[in-house]
Amino acid sequence: MRIGIEAQRIFRKNKHGMDYVVLQEIIELQKMDLHNEYFVFVAPGPDRCIEDSHNVHIIEVGGNFYPTWEQISLPKAVRETNVDLLHCTSNTAPIHCKVPLILTLHDIIFLEPRDKRNRSLYQNMGWFYRRMVVPRILKKCKRIITVSKFEKNNIIQKLGLPDKQIAMIYNGYNDWFRPMDDEDCVFAKYMEERGYLFFLGNTDPKKNTERTLVAYSKYLERSTVKRKLLMADLDRQYLDDIISRNHIENIRQMIEMPGYIVNSDLPYVYSGAFAFLYTSLRESFGIPLLEAMACGTPVVTSNTSSMPEIAGEDAILVNPESADEICEQLLRLENDKDFYEQQVKIGLQRSTLFSWRNTAEQLLELYETVYRETYR
Repeated sequence: MRIGIEAQRIFRKNKHGMDYVVLQEIIELQKMDLHNEYFVFVAPGPDRCIEDSHNVHIIEVGGNFYPTWEQISLPKAVRETNVDLLHCTSNTAPIHCKVPLILTLHDIIFLEPRDKRNRSLYQNMGWFYRRMVVPRILKKCKRIITVSKFEKNNIIQKLGLPDKQIAMIYNGYNDWFRPMDDEDCVFAKYMEERGYLFFLGNTDPKKNTERTLVAYSKYLERSTVKRKLLMADLDRQYLDDIISRNHIENIRQMIEMPGYIVNSDLPYVYSGAFAFLYTSLRESFGIPLLEAMACGTPVVTSNTSSMPEIAGEDAILVNPESADEICEQLLRLENDKDFYEQQVKIGLQRSTLFSWRNTAEQLLELYETVYRETYR
């Protein structure tokens, strides 16, 4: 097979969730499959995180404006490389594509009402683009991959697609996520000492940042330890607005905001944390859950969408709309040593059920199925 994989943004410096997913899939396929030929379509960028091998070819396609790159430049590159099928990995795909198409649809949040509080131009443009493109390509897809049973059921129910068209393939996590005990731990770049709380919040309303910070304020009022909170990649003005709106001035001096944390530092940051807060309103999968668990860090997560499915029934599952529940579980972890140690063990065991190798094996099997159905 000559397999095309769209990986437009993997060479950018500050990668995010979908970038890491396709990058790890390609790395695993490159290691395990020496028979088929791969053409990976990327936009130029500063972080050349994967190189050519004898059967994996990195094809740089010019243009940084995503809609024109995907709708014009990518189809042209697909024609020139004469691939047998194209896997688009980030929720959208070319409307006009003459080869069999496989789409990874991580979620269908674009169909849900847009939160009017979201002022991010980038996020809003992406929402409108997906809303315009995705309905036009779904029937053209030989298979649609999604990343959890929750999201598969959601897609079937809301889009009316046949079960046979949808493939559920779990994500994995990198094997360098494990407990780190080095004295000169990298976490010191971000915090003075171990034992902080860690939260990957941002301005997207689904991340539930505001309610989580209210819960943290309640925790500070009741805790005798009063652990600091490390927050990655959050705008200072956004934080100030939350503090003013909710009258939670007590959190201001307790929060560290270092900006973007590179992925290679994250195992140390998780390991240095007392607990990890993953209290989103909605997630299609939740790779940070597994990363924290694999580092031996207890996780407080939500009882909604895919999070119970990924974290498991024995994890700490809270109502993300209840600041009091989030606070109570942080205090329980702090005051009940046996409960804390139990959650460490639960997380370490749960994380072993997922790997990028498993993901890549299922992905290759899907490529082979689509190829047989199309060409034989």
